[in-house]
Parts: sequence; C-alpha cells; structure tokens
Amino acid sequence: MNVLGIIASAVAALFITVVLAKGVRRTALRSGIGREPGARPSRAGVRRLGGATVVIGVGTAAAAGSALGAAGDGGRAVTGLLAGAGIVAVLGLVHDVRPLGVPLRMAVQTAAATLAVCLAGLSPVAGVLAVIWIVAVTQAFALLDTSDGALATVGAVTAAGLLACAALDGRSGPALLTAALLAGLIGFLLHNWHPARIRPGASASLFTGFVLASSGALIHAAAPPERAAWAALPVLATVALADTALVLASRRRASRPLLQDGGDHITHRLRRIRVTVPGTAVVLGLWAGAAVTIGTLVYAGVLHPSLALVPPVGSALAVLALLRIPAYVAPPRTGTRRPAPGTPAPAAPSTPPAPAGTAPAAAEPARTPAGRPTVPPPPTGRPAVGVTADRG
Repeated sequence: MNVLGIIASAVAALFITVVLAKGVRRTALRSGIGREPGARPSRAGVRRLGGATVVIGVGTAAAAGSALGAAGDGGRAVTGLLAGAGIVAVLGLVHDVRPLGVPLRMAVQTAAATLAVCLAGLSPVAGVLAVIWIVAVTQAFALLDTSDGALATVGAVTAAGLLACAALDGRSGPALLTAALLAGLIGFLLHNWHPARIRPGASASLFTGFVLASSGALIHAAAPPERAAWAALPVLATVALADTALVLASRRRASRPLLQDGGDHITHRLRRIRVTVPGTAVVLGLWAGAAVTIGTLVYAGVLHPSLALVPPVGSALAVLALLRIPAYVAPPRTGTRRPAPGTPAPAAPSTPPAPAGTAPAAAEPARTPAGRPTVPPPPTGRPAVGVTADRG
C-alpha cells in the first residue's frame, strides 16, 4: 500500500477544501447571494455552494492520487466510485437549486451505484446487494444535514473507521478514498461548525454517503475469509441508519407522509431537550465513535463478531427513547367553539332598571389589557394617542 501517496492525497484534499470553502463563503457574502433587500445575508444561497467544496476537494485529490499510483491495483474501482459519487453530487446540487422528485433521485442514485459496482468487478449477487446497500446508506447520510456540524462530524468518524479497516488488509483503493474524504470533511468542518458559515446541502451529503457506502462495499468484497466483514462493516453506519429509522417510525406513528420533511430527526429532538447545537454534533460524534470503534475491533478480530450487535441494539433503545420526545407541535387553537346543533344561544345578561328618582349608574370606564383604567384625553382638543394609566 502506497502510504505516502495516500497521505499526500489526504493533505491535498484538506488544503483544497479549506481554501475553496473560505473563498466560496467570501464570494457568496460579497455578491449578496440569498440576500433580501434591506436584510442581512441569508445562508440559503451559501448552502447551495458549500457542498461543492467537499466534492471538488475530495474528488480532485483522490483522482490525482489514483492517477499517480496511490490506489495500487484498485485504480479502476476508484475511478468507478468517483464517477458515481460525482453523479450523485451533481444530482444534489440540482436538487438544492430546484427540488426534484423522489423517484427521479432514487433512479439516479441507483444508476450511479450500479456504475460503481460494475467497474469494481463484483459478482452479480454481490453487486445487487451492494447497490441496495449504497442507495440506502447514501440516502441515510443525506438526512443527517439537519444541524451545524452533524453531517461532517458523523461522516469524518465513519471515514476514519473505514480507513482503519482498509489499512488492516492493505487495500489501497478504499484507503485512498476514505483518507481523502476524512481530510476533506475535517477541512469543511472548520467552516461548518456552529455558527455555520457554509453548509453541505444535498450535494455534499449525498457525495459523503455514496463514498462511505461504496468504500464499505469494496472493503467487504475483498475482505479475507477470517474477517467478520458481514458483521463489522454495517455497524459503521449505525447513526445514519438510526436517524432514518427514527424518522420513519415517528412519521408512521403520527400518520404523516413518510417522504415529507419535518423536524423529527435526532438533532431536532436533542434540541428540544435543551442540548445546544455544538452539543448535538458532539453527541452524534460520540455515538458514531462508539459504533465505529466496536465495528473496527470486530473487523480486526480483537472482539468476537457477536459483539457487533451491541451498537445496533443500543441504537434501537436510543430510538425508542427519542420517540418519547415530542416532535410535532400542534398549532394553537384560535376562535371560539361552535355550539352543538340544537343548543339554544345563551341569553345576553340583562341589567335591572334603575329605581325611580335615582340617577342612572355611570358607565364602566374603559380599561387597558392590564386591567387599569384609561386616562381621558387632555382638554386640548387634540386626540391623545396611546396615553393610558398603564406605565409600569
């Protein structure tokens, strides 16, 4: 394995991503992208450009490293993976500008995954399973872009685990991809940490999920028989899959559309229990770190494969606990209740007549919302606007 070439590609990905992210942020703010007249610059326009920095930085560094021989015998697989990742990145960029339908997005992701699997040389059965896995994990990571630093943190931790698994077997191709992605996400996180100056959007989130899922499929296909890859590698995507399971279960229970966006992700529920935005990213990072550590140790043979069940079981319990946090707030009820049909309307209160020879009772003075009497206007002939006795 060309260690120096992989390290050089990672450093290049880090440098390119940091420089591009800083330049995109400055350019977007100076040009007023997403700015409303008379308002502060909006992050919506910057978000559409932020994901391109990760795609360009990681893609350029990995492609250059593969061309210089850092991928070893896996150059063909790296080319196919980068081609598929580029397709889904363009899909995400278009979706950020003009939202696309779910069938079209799933079709494009399936075609990109098929391209990557075909160029990787997998068998038909393994190829079909790999396509299903890549599409599922790609979509799961795309759903993590709901809070500052969440996607970049979880993606970087997962890439570190895949890099360790690839290094154990000397797989240069997956190691090159995961090292470049790890460095690129770290560079992007410098600008995406709360308060985020740029955001990944669908472009970077789909690209990140595709590279991670495809790299895991390549590692699994080439793993030696003594490796428990079937049990270890799926564990590395625990957090993203848990977030997807939480969203689907929550919307199913609430009879809401499954494909409609809502504030029901892990990040939203943690915010509802007073966890800060940086704290949310840290919690997700620790959650992913625990799963990645166990999965990597199982892959290395240090832990028994049965222990790979610990992260999924713990995540399932966490999902059940998060489901108890309310995610859908009912809108406040306004107006008065209508009387039931056939119910007579309540009679207006009647005022008893004043006794003979007495002056009629004075009218009740007007009062402010605080219950204090209003002050009559001054005798100047001009109306007094907003002058009341309520001053405290």
